[in-house]
Amino acid sequence: MARIAVIGAGMGAMAAAARLAVAGHRVTVYERTETYGGAVRQRERDGFAFDTGPGILSLPAVWRDLFLKTGKEPLEACVELTQVDPSARHLFADGTELSLPNASRAGVVAALDEALGSGAGDRWGDFLVRAREAWDRTRRPLLEEPLWPNWPVLAEREPYPSVPHKKLLRTRRAATLAEVGAWELRDARLIALLESHALAYGLDPRLAPASAAVLPYMEHAFGVWYVRGGIRELARAVYERCLARRVEFGFGAEVAGILDKDGRAAGVELADGTVAEADLVVAGVAPGALQGMPPRATGEVPPQRGLPSRLTVLLALSGPRPEGTPHRTVVHTADREGELAAVFGTGPAGAGAAHPTVTVLRPDDPRLVPDPDHEAVTVTATVPASAAPQSTAHHTEAMISAAERAIPDLRARLLRYEPHTPADIAAATGAEGGAVPAPALAAAGGRLLHPSNSTALPGLFTVGGWCHPGGGLPHAGMSGALVSGLIVEGPDFRGSR
Repeated sequence: MARIAVIGAGMGAMAAAARLAVAGHRVTVYERTETYGGAVRQRERDGFAFDTGPGILSLPAVWRDLFLKTGKEPLEACVELTQVDPSARHLFADGTELSLPNASRAGVVAALDEALGSGAGDRWGDFLVRAREAWDRTRRPLLEEPLWPNWPVLAEREPYPSVPHKKLLRTRRAATLAEVGAWELRDARLIALLESHALAYGLDPRLAPASAAVLPYMEHAFGVWYVRGGIRELARAVYERCLARRVEFGFGAEVAGILDKDGRAAGVELADGTVAEADLVVAGVAPGALQGMPPRATGEVPPQRGLPSRLTVLLALSGPRPEGTPHRTVVHTADREGELAAVFGTGPAGAGAAHPTVTVLRPDDPRLVPDPDHEAVTVTATVPASAAPQSTAHHTEAMISAAERAIPDLRARLLRYEPHTPADIAAATGAEGGAVPAPALAAAGGRLLHPSNSTALPGLFTVGGWCHPGGGLPHAGMSGALVSGLIVEGPDFRGSR
């Protein structure tokens, strides 16, 4: 039995802690804030409750596996999972409306043909077939296996089987998600549908590799889910599973550095000077958030930098949620180039801020409101990290205006609103500027791969969104499984089964 110190109580860190405890190790989690969950938090006020992190869940099988491997009670005995149907309602810039059924290819094709015209469904359906091939090629190396030592193979090969595009005397294949949309989907609304998935993960579709096609495919294949009471309930269930497995937690315990004894991780030093010795250390922190993290060895994947953040506006509304209201509505921008320039810093500061793409979540959940005559709504957009306070006010107003397309009587019903800013994300996670890590993707020269879970310092492992396999709730859960496997089974561990 080893003593293991886990730094941070984010979702990946807790997933690793629970698995390691079940394997017989003595695990202590040190969290600098006063609660668990990392970015998966909830804001409560006057009877309203709002998720301030992810609002929906994809790939719930990752968390089902965690609960299966760490105790007798399955995930569904600890939280109430419901499928979101329709998976999303889309409001496009030209006024077109589209509702996509959850996890039904035939239903999606029919809905697209009805809303966008004959042929649109087949083009999207054919795209999903190609996206599935990219998923099949990358699922194990990017989600279920430790990062390959020869990771440049993943960086060089584009797994998405794009359709040859002929122009004049040249034939090309799509290298970016934007080219996939322009050459294969050939409809501004289908392109907006495709690119909104990349934007939601903080990826610029003009630069994201074609392999980013796996992002909409994940939603299509595995469905969109909601946790009753909010996604924070999933964090609570994981935390309680850790407690049941006798994981110890120290809150308000900021780790200042990692002990290095004879060239091996030997514990942690807290900000108050306390030293906690350990046989192994698992660090679930953002790059630069902790002193003493060893530099990556030459030739390893470098940490991602310069990623955007998210701004979420929490809306308390009077009046009941109307019957039949979609859980999720995506309001697409009328200024795609302006928005991308503003978010990714490729144009004048502030450009596109008046026309953001927003995701409006309106859960049918009585646990989030003081009574049936009120509604709790969140509106989220991707924004630059380290956004200035004055720009936050401007973005907030623009987002509320965009949300009026989904909720026409929003202004009349609005009791109160509160922005949850990149600075709030930074306070919760320690990530510089409130940056949000993107999931690992193949190709693109390795720009969207993440550092391995093993480090140059023996006995030190990394977990969470800033290491392999990257950001997102499914990826966090998989990072916990990978770290546990590397510790329990050793360096010969070849991945989850």
